[in-house]
Amino acid sequence: MALDETDKRILRALQRDGRISNADLAERVHLSASACHRRVQRLETDGMIRGYVALLDARRLGVPAMVFVEITLQTQADEVLEAFEQAVRRVPDVLECHLMAGTADYILKVVAEDTEDFARIHRQYLTRLPGVAQMKSSFALRTVSATTALPV
Repeated sequence: MALDETDKRILRALQRDGRISNADLAERVHLSASACHRRVQRLETDGMIRGYVALLDARRLGVPAMVFVEITLQTQADEVLEAFEQAVRRVPDVLECHLMAGTADYILKVVAEDTEDFARIHRQYLTRLPGVAQMKSSFALRTVSATTALPV
């Protein structure tokens, strides 16, 4: 689907504030409320907008530690990759899992309360993931830049 400038303005505005009212969104992107609503519905139907979420504060929720875990598997056979991916989806502390090209097969983004909590997550979940040959963990010291907004 081709996006025109109005669609892009809508997407940028919704990425900044997903709770904006249709009337305010329409005013911001210079459309009538009904035209704006139709465009947003089309963007949702076409899959450009996958959903709406609340972004939570990890520190206030007691999981301020961010750990990136590089995982190398014993083999990249399809059944090993599938078993690993199914198992990692069940680990509640894993926010993201990416299949990689490069030195690691996967990179996980994990949240924890602190180093002790990460040790528990490591023992309870990560060491039990199928097919793992090697794991390397790196703690984020500080988040310099983070966004959920895609460039539109």
